[in-house]
Amino acid sequence: MKEKQTVLITGGGSGIGLALAKKFLANNNTVIITGRNLSKLEKVKIELPQIHIFQSDVTNDKDVKELAENLEKDFSGIDVLINNAGIMNLLDAGAANNDLQEQLNEIEINYNSPIRMLHHFLVQLKKSKNAVLINVSSGLAYVTFSQAPVYSGTKAALHFWTQAIRPQLKLHNIRVVELLPPVVDTKLAHDADLKDQKLKPMPAEQLANIFWKDYMKGKDEIIPGISKQLKFMSRLAPEFIFKQLNKEPIPEKK
Repeated sequence: MKEKQTVLITGGGSGIGLALAKKFLANNNTVIITGRNLSKLEKVKIELPQIHIFQSDVTNDKDVKELAENLEKDFSGIDVLINNAGIMNLLDAGAANNDLQEQLNEIEINYNSPIRMLHHFLVQLKKSKNAVLINVSSGLAYVTFSQAPVYSGTKAALHFWTQAIRPQLKLHNIRVVELLPPVVDTKLAHDADLKDQKLKPMPAEQLANIFWKDYMKGKDEIIPGISKQLKFMSRLAPEFIFKQLNKEPIPEKK
């Protein structure tokens, strides 16, 4: 059953999250998006009046608890949780003037927050008849990208955490899906200045279409575009693909 479900998407105001939101909406689901930027969410609401918006910070435990309480009250809980919120920072780990808090924030958003979201929404998912947890990680979970070391580390951690909890949550009839996108043409990629990395960003709408096709087929690991090649090469020739991806390991200074 992939329709008439209540779907919560973190970081749903733009990029991959918004593209997934539109796909679930188009297939007769109730869709709720969250994010820290209220004005961004309100713009989406104008474009898509049927969508529901809640300002919420995935790194703030109080916010997430309140969100869970509100969705239980207003929607009798959710059926699908999509952990999509994330950030990427290019970083030279050998630079002494790096901002430590910025690196810790990246870990908080990309890895700690999916754990936090599942913790606070687990009760709702366990009572759903068709519960699904969807974690958006990255093709860089297979082959690390040295210019974004913290991001690569968090996505690898998210990938293994997702694999580890899949058999556990299956016992509670919660399907666990992982989407491992390639570089996607989103604000995250532009902010990280990946346009010069020759990684051929995929349009977010194309990613959502690939996701939906595989999701409907029942796949639990959805690997679009170059991510599929990264997975294959990480097993066949890990040293070679690492060197190919990391010919320029240190990001250019802006």
